[in-house]
Amino acid sequence: MSRDSAASPYDTTVTAVVLPGTGSDARFVHDAFTVPLQRRGIATIAVEPDPRGLIASYYAAMDRAALDGPVLIGGVSIGAAVALHWAALHPELAVGVLAALPAWTGTPDDSPAAASARWTASQLRAHGLEPVTADMVESSPPWLGATLSRSWRAQWPALPDALDEAAGYRALDVDGLRSVTVPVGIAAAVDDAVHPLEVARRWATELPFAALATVTLDDVGTDPAVLGEHCLGALDEAFLVKKATAPA
Repeated sequence: MSRDSAASPYDTTVTAVVLPGTGSDARFVHDAFTVPLQRRGIATIAVEPDPRGLIASYYAAMDRAALDGPVLIGGVSIGAAVALHWAALHPELAVGVLAALPAWTGTPDDSPAAASARWTASQLRAHGLEPVTADMVESSPPWLGATLSRSWRAQWPALPDALDEAAGYRALDVDGLRSVTVPVGIAAAVDDAVHPLEVARRWATELPFAALATVTLDDVGTDPAVLGEHCLGALDEAFLVKKATAPA
């Protein structure tokens, strides 16, 4: 399968590789993507991040999966940014990208998500895991508090380094977005201040073959698979745009 043929991302010989957001874990992206992809006959690899080398662990997982052929890749927040960057570097190996809750374009300097990650890392170093986790749970929706309590404990004591690494990641800038040649399905929450809807709209505008679907954070809390379903619905639209422009 090649990108030039505008082959469907839903070829059941394709495996999907999905990457967690900052501080999150494989269980959350499994819950977000596995069932929606199973309905399309696609197996999913939910990647467990290595907090001692977060970005490298993501790239290594996609590289391994692609040894067997083209892959459908995606993720949440930083996972979406890394997946999209990998697709830009390997257009012959990526059949599509599922991008949930994108956090920034280009450098993360003014990003609420990066600022939150840096602040959390500093608090963890200063006060330790349990007090900071308790504060996070108190200030977060129950589903998010439960998710991050689980993943933070699993990634401790390397968690602060992983948060700082994610907060420094340079995502594709506008020129980079315009260079992506695979279809991209984007899902964003209309009420998520950490992952602003404006970022998702920018991605959808600048990427050549992309579509955007929106959810609410309550939707995600009720069923994380809402993220996967909306990414896939948007990918359907993006694929049709790409197919319409493919040579006869």
